Amino acid sequence: MVFTTTMNYFNMNQRMGLCSRLLKRSSNLFVFILLITWSSCEEEQAFIKPSIGKLTESVYASVTIQPEDYYTVYATRSGILKNIKIEEGDIVKAGQVLADIDAEDPRLTVEGAALNVELSKENYLGTTNRLTTITNEIEQIEEQLLLDSVNYFRQKNLWDKNIGSKASLESRQLQYQLTQKRLEGLKKKYKQTEVELANQYQRSQNQLQQARTNLNDFLIRSKMSGLVYQVFKESGELILPQEPLAQIGKENNFIIEMRIDEVDIAKVSEGQKILVTLDAYNNEVFEASITKIYPQKETRTQTFLIEGAFEKMPPKLYAGLSGEANIIFAERDQVVSIPLEYLMDNAKVKTPDGEISVKTGLRTISRIEIVSGIDTSTAIVKP
Repeated sequence: MVFTTTMNYFNMNQRMGLCSRLLKRSSNLFVFILLITWSSCEEEQAFIKPSIGKLTESVYASVTIQPEDYYTVYATRSGILKNIKIEEGDIVKAGQVLADIDAEDPRLTVEGAALNVELSKENYLGTTNRLTTITNEIEQIEEQLLLDSVNYFRQKNLWDKNIGSKASLESRQLQYQLTQKRLEGLKKKYKQTEVELANQYQRSQNQLQQARTNLNDFLIRSKMSGLVYQVFKESGELILPQEPLAQIGKENNFIIEMRIDEVDIAKVSEGQKILVTLDAYNNEVFEASITKIYPQKETRTQTFLIEGAFEKMPPKLYAGLSGEANIIFAERDQVVSIPLEYLMDNAKVKTPDGEISVKTGLRTISRIEIVSGIDTSTAIVKP
C-alpha cells in the first residue's frame, strides 16, 4: 500500500512536470487551458482516508410554526355582518362575541315567543286563570250538592215513614244525582284544563328558547380563549356558513408542523428527537420532539403531517414561521465513515489499487458508515 502511494506520488510529479513544460512552450491562448488541465491532474489523484466520529441518521422535514389549538371561526347563519368586534392581535375569551349578523326577523320571533310565554303563564298560574274559574264553579256545585243531598235524604226518611209522595222522593233523588255528575264533570275538566295549560306554558317556553337559540346563532362567538391571528371579513359584508371569519389560537403556545415524505414515514415515531432551524433565527438550532403523527397521507403533496413540541421555546414565535427539521432516528459514536461522494454504486470505493467492495450502515445527507471492507488506513479516491 505504501509502495503504491509512493508510485502514485511519483506519477503525479511526472504529470506536473509535463504540464509545466507544456505551459512554458505554449502561447498565452493555451495557458488558461493548461492550467485547467493541471488542476484536473491534481484533482484526479486527490485521496482521503475514512474517519472515526459520531454519525447521526435523520429524516428531513419542512417546518411551519402554528399556534396550539389553532382553529378557524365560521358563522352558523348567512347574513350581513353588522358589527365585527375584533381586530388582529386582540385577546379574546371563550364565549366572547366576535361579530353579529343582521337578524331582524329572528329578533321579532323572540319577542312574539316571549309574549306567548307571558300569556300562557297567566292562563296557567295567574290570579284570574282558567283554573280559578273552574275551581269557583266546583265550589258552587259542591255547595249545591250538599243542599241536594240534604233534601234527598230528608225526603227519603219521610218516605220510609210513609210520609210524602214517591214523585217527590224521585225528584229529590234525580236532582242529587245530577249535581253529583256535574261535580265529577267539573273535576275532570279541571284536570284536563290543568294539563292543557301546563303543556301550553311549557310549549311556549320551549318555543321561546328555540327562538333565542336561533337568534343566538346570529352571534358569532369564540370557542376558546386565545389570540386573534387573522380576520377575513369587514362589517357590512355578506358572510356564508362556509366562509371563515377569523383564525384564533393559543397566545403563547406553539407547535411545530412538519411535512414528511411518504418514503420516510415508517422511520419516525412519537418521542423522537428533532433539530429545528427557523428562517427567523439564523444559525440557531432548537431541540424538539415528535408529539403526534397523523395517519392520513395528503394526496396532493404525497406527504404526512406530524407535530412536535420545543424542548425550550425560542424567544419569540409567530404563526406561519417556516424552517427545516431533521428528525433523528439513529445515532452512534465511534463510527467509521466516508463522504457520500466517495461511494460508488452504493457498495464500492475506488482506491489507488482499484475498486473495493464495502458494506455500509448509517447514512446521512453527506456521509455514510463503512461497516467492513476498508478501514481508517485505506486511501480512497473520489470517483
